[in-house]
Amino acid sequence: MFPFCFEWVWDVVHVVFFGGAWYAVSIIGAGLTWVLGKTIYETLIDKGGESHH
Repeated sequence: MFPFCFEWVWDVVHVVFFGGAWYAVSIIGAGLTWVLGKTIYETLIDKGGESHH
């Protein structure tokens, strides 16, 4: 049932399932990238909440 098995067949069900799975993974990855980038940006310009100096 894995793509590296010799009996793997790409039929419509597998294409739709893996297409949806990779779509969800890419949305989650894009969200995490956005949050990480925003956190780094706000930390560098010291825009975050209270300052602990």
